[in-house]
Amino acid sequence: MDARSREAGQGRAAALALLRGAAPPAGRLLPSPAGPDAWIAFDEEIRRHGPDPLPEATAATFRTRLFAPLGRRLPEPPVEVLLCHPDGRVREAALGTPQPPPELVVIRCADWAAAVREPARRLLDRTLADAPAATLVALTPLVLRLARRDQGAWALALFEAALRTDPPLPAAPARRDPARRPARPADPPRTVLARLCDGADLPTRRYATRLTLDTPVLRDRLTVRDRARLAAAERDPANAAVWADATLKALAAARRDDGGDRGDGGERGDRADRGDDEAEAERDQAVDLLIGSPLPTVRAAGVTALRRAGRTAEGVSHLADRSPLVRACARWLTAQDGGDPHDHYRRLASDPSGCSPHAVAGLAESGRTEDVPLLQGLLDHPSGAVRAAAVAGLRRLGADPDRSALLALLDDPSPAAAREAGLSLRPVAEVLDTAHLLSRCTPKQPLHTRRAAFRLLLIQGGTAARQAAESLSSDWEPALRHAARTYAAFHATGERTKRRGWLRR
Repeated sequence: MDARSREAGQGRAAALALLRGAAPPAGRLLPSPAGPDAWIAFDEEIRRHGPDPLPEATAATFRTRLFAPLGRRLPEPPVEVLLCHPDGRVREAALGTPQPPPELVVIRCADWAAAVREPARRLLDRTLADAPAATLVALTPLVLRLARRDQGAWALALFEAALRTDPPLPAAPARRDPARRPARPADPPRTVLARLCDGADLPTRRYATRLTLDTPVLRDRLTVRDRARLAAAERDPANAAVWADATLKALAAARRDDGGDRGDGGERGDRADRGDDEAEAERDQAVDLLIGSPLPTVRAAGVTALRRAGRTAEGVSHLADRSPLVRACARWLTAQDGGDPHDHYRRLASDPSGCSPHAVAGLAESGRTEDVPLLQGLLDHPSGAVRAAAVAGLRRLGADPDRSALLALLDDPSPAAAREAGLSLRPVAEVLDTAHLLSRCTPKQPLHTRRAAFRLLLIQGGTAARQAAESLSSDWEPALRHAARTYAAFHATGERTKRRGWLRR
């Protein structure tokens, strides 16, 4: 269950508890912090299972006559229930209660009934005018969710106009405990949009990013390091790519302002005393922030930016990056500096202490058949990841598979090496030793060995595949057991219908 589904479940549970008469825990309707999906689900649940939709006066008279003979007083429904009541007149009257929950007021701004919409919009407008920063931070995620409704565009336009002014956040109260020293972020957000860009809600972060970069006043206020920091801290690939592109554009504009591209590593000319050294250091920090990101697209942008920063020599250190995209950018950067990436890969792959699976993958990506002997020599490397990368590299270069060596790798203790060996043996699976593969489909063998051997036997088909399926039908691993039982059932159906040919495809 994802986070949005959990939030919706919290909202539905709170609505049902309130309808049963349970008091909100600690005076709070929903657990803090409650996301926008929780409030939307709360409203929908009250509307679905709420009180009877009779007019307010009629319903009150009916309940009074019902409770009077019992000597009991008419219970007042909570204002949260009235704000989500199926009857529009009840919702309209509930908006006049003191301090209604602002989240439900926002939902009522998109109400289908104009008599409910208009007072809710006036109330939200006053709330935004009284406390703009707090209202924008708390309600923007909910406004974005409701913008998809027929009447939801009004609140989004109101909030967007306020967000373009980017009001500052109120100052945080001073801590009374001087011994407690919390970790201070590098650039703490001090405005509403900065807080939304660092928030936990993904749609809100994307919206705040677009709004910031599309507004010239807000965009120009961000330094190159600010954009790089946001790109490096972002975990959403799409949003991180937006910040990375904005950083690259800012770096390019800064280089043009300095008088040209310094990608050839030439000497700087004499400059006026206007803080150019500090600006240069800030741009270098921005590039380092991009390179330090966990996302490959952002790291690739940082490696590409090394050329404009006059640091093309650093491209060699990224040739063995874990991402193929970053390795490709590093090869381009090394070639721009006059180097040969292929020679660097060969040295890395030949060094027993410095060889890594990513360096082996980069060697195969260079695409030279002369590297086949070197890759074959790595099939006995102590690292299972290197052995797996060597097998994948040989397959990438189109080398003829050494069947005996690859069959031996099916018993490799590394699951990655066994998996890559099985992939490389698929083109020649029909001529492999069937008895050898069947002996690997027993419970005594490791899971990755059983799985690789069974996949090869399925390509062979026939009696061998049926025997392997019967042997693995009681396997402890659910996916392998299900695959074996499925094949056995199809094979039995084919035997009954005398249509074995379609089972071999």
